[in-house]
Amino acid sequence: MIRNLIFDLGNVLISFKPSEFLKRKEYPENKINTILSDIFNGKEWAMLDNGDISTEEAIRSISGRSSLNMAETELIFNMRKEILYPIDDNVRLLPFLKKEGFGLYYLSNFPADLFEEVKNDYYFFRHFDGGLISAEARLSKPDIRFFELFIRKFGLAPEETLFIDDLPANVEAASVSGMKTYLTYGSDKIASEVFEILKIRN
Repeated sequence: MIRNLIFDLGNVLISFKPSEFLKRKEYPENKINTILSDIFNGKEWAMLDNGDISTEEAIRSISGRSSLNMAETELIFNMRKEILYPIDDNVRLLPFLKKEGFGLYYLSNFPADLFEEVKNDYYFFRHFDGGLISAEARLSKPDIRFFELFIRKFGLAPEETLFIDDLPANVEAASVSGMKTYLTYGSDKIASEVFEILKIRN
C-alpha cells in the first residue's frame, strides 16, 4: 500500500522550460542554443544543483569560457525566476492527496538561492510534510545516495512510497532504492495516472 508520495519539482509541479521562455523573449536561435549549452546544460549548472559553487562563482566561470559576456550571463541568471511557474493542474493534486491522508514530500535538483525564492513565493509548499533539494544534500539525482539519504532522513518505507519524476534516469534510481515510481515525461496533467496508481477516486 502506498502511504507517501515524493514529487520532483521541475516539470512535475513547476514548469522549467528555458528554451520556450527564451523564444518568447525573441532571442535569436543561435543565442538560444548558446545559452542552453553554456548555462542550463553547462557544468556550472550541475555544480549549482549540487551545492558546490555559488551563483556568483557560476556566472564568473561561465562568462570566462563562453561567448556570453558577464552582463549577458548575469541577465539570464536574473531571469531564472521568470522561467519558473507552477503547473496548476498538477499542483491541485496536493491538497486532495493531503486530505486523503497521504504523506507528501519533494525531492529535487535545485540551486539553493533559487529554491529559497521559489519556496517563499509558491503557496503549495505548505502542503508538504518535508523535502530535500540537491544543493542542501550535496547530492543530485540520479545518484542513488540521494534517494537513500532521503529515505533515512524522513524514515519512510520505500515499498510504501511513490516517487514521481519526469526523467527516466531519476525514476530508475528511485526504483533501485525500493520505491514505486511514476514517470510523467513532463506531462502537465498527471492526476488521472496518479489516481489509478493509488487506486482512489476523485
